[in-house]
Amino acid sequence: MDSSLSALEITLVIGHLAATWFLVGLIWMVQRVTYPAFAHAADDGTALHRHHTRSIGPVVGPVMAIEAVTAGLLVVPGVPGVPVWLALAGLGVLAVVQASTAFLQVPSHQRLEQGMEAGEIDRIVRTNWIRTVGWTVRGGLAIWMLVLAG
Repeated sequence: MDSSLSALEITLVIGHLAATWFLVGLIWMVQRVTYPAFAHAADDGTALHRHHTRSIGPVVGPVMAIEAVTAGLLVVPGVPGVPVWLALAGLGVLAVVQASTAFLQVPSHQRLEQGMEAGEIDRIVRTNWIRTVGWTVRGGLAIWMLVLAG
């Protein structure tokens, strides 16, 4: 890392990278394992779904908050070496991920809570690719920001 960066700036860039990559790994696991498993549950799948929706929040919520705060701080006040446009691009992708969560995945989970309908399982797997690709792009941007800050 650039020795001209303060300890706080270094912590910000590395914390952002860590939170983003935690979420990249998690979303790939959800995309490739958890959501498809809903269709293969021994019962009608509602118990598995209920367990997932109640258990995932405490795992992802704090990390998503850290990611959002650090993404914002990379824009304002910013970090030397990281162009504002790059930090804004990362924040824009995060907005897409969060919008997908709020407007596609959450309503889909609410419908699945009422019953594990095959079409809804397919829909959540399909639409979750928005978050999977988005977080993967964010992971690349976070690495790029670390390199530029260094």
